[in-house]
Amino acid sequence: MHSTFHSFSAISEKDAARLLSTETALGQLGLEDALRIVRYMKPKRIKVGSILVKEGEKVHNDFMMLILSGDVRVESQSGSPDEIVITVLGAGSLIGEMGMINNSPRSATCIATTDLAVAILKRSTLKKILAEESDLAARFMLAISSHLALRLRDTTIKLKKFIQLSGMLQDEVYMLMDAQTAAPKKIRRSDMPTEPMALRTLPTALMSGFTPLSPAKTKASPVKSKLGNLQ
Repeated sequence: MHSTFHSFSAISEKDAARLLSTETALGQLGLEDALRIVRYMKPKRIKVGSILVKEGEKVHNDFMMLILSGDVRVESQSGSPDEIVITVLGAGSLIGEMGMINNSPRSATCIATTDLAVAILKRSTLKKILAEESDLAARFMLAISSHLALRLRDTTIKLKKFIQLSGMLQDEVYMLMDAQTAAPKKIRRSDMPTEPMALRTLPTALMSGFTPLSPAKTKASPVKSKLGNLQ
């Protein structure tokens, strides 16, 4: 079939196929199959600052992109009023494969942080591959399924580490609260004796303004040593 990469100067068809078959994209897809898939894809240049996909979008979600060159920032609101940067993607990364397959809303917003060269595969084109080359389509879908499974496993591992870190932070908050509870109270004027004869009881009145302190136990914080695991 005719490939649109012949008139695209940013990258060759073979180089695009190599990127599609890398571990960051579809590592289970052989180079020959990747080359055949790339011939169905449409290369495109995108300007810096462009929004490639928008979180929650349900209309323009029928395609996936392979980044050929440049960088993309992935961010999400996740119930927060501010955008949270999830990661930065580079050449050889895929965007929007879930939406292309099952028409699901976009899970994050992707913004071009540099000028980009991408290759786009639409759902309508995927249906064409299924009709014309069913064996190729089956291997392609299997590679996407494997890619999504690996990404889910990575997300699960990060979530477990986050839960562990949250527990450590909670323990430290409780330790700080306990320390505040054991801190000495301020002596108020009402605690001081008002009659001259009460001067004899002054030491007792002063001592009543303090709560006995238990010996503080120093404990090295495990939080700082664990923060790097979430990077």
